[in-house]
Amino acid sequence: MTTRIFLFHPNPDQSRANKAMAQAAAEQGIEVRNLYALYPDGKIDVKKEQAALTATDRIVLQFPMYWYSMPSLMKEWLDQILEYGWAYGSSGDALQGKQVLLAVTQGAGAQDYTANGRFHVTTQELLKPIETIKYHTGLVFEEPFVLSGVLNLSNEKLAQEAANYVGCLQES
Repeated sequence: MTTRIFLFHPNPDQSRANKAMAQAAAEQGIEVRNLYALYPDGKIDVKKEQAALTATDRIVLQFPMYWYSMPSLMKEWLDQILEYGWAYGSSGDALQGKQVLLAVTQGAGAQDYTANGRFHVTTQELLKPIETIKYHTGLVFEEPFVLSGVLNLSNEKLAQEAANYVGCLQES
């Protein structure tokens, strides 16, 4: 099974968590596609990205939660790549049955993302719009990998979480 990470972070070198996660995965031979590095001008090569998805069995969308959603390039990428006739529609079946893992980092703690927490919404509720694309595309979403409280993680805890991420990626 081919697992490929599509990393959507505008400054991954400045993100301790996303950088650690991506490096740990790359060290285990998992390809990490840094989309902000590939498309610094925001002009996405749709055919190239569709080819990458076609060659992937397990799609990992790794991103920081920005304003309770995804970074702007990730939204643009989804809008452009998931074309009618390719990803969905009467003849759009390119992604049918492919697995998807959402790998999300959050600055705030997990307790903040509860019904009675600081934000009064759960992480699962925030991820629902992304997961709903399965009804058009036939993608199969796995339980997300969520790393909360990244602003306060010790180096040791971050290393352990990066190892946990790799373990999750290596599960089939």
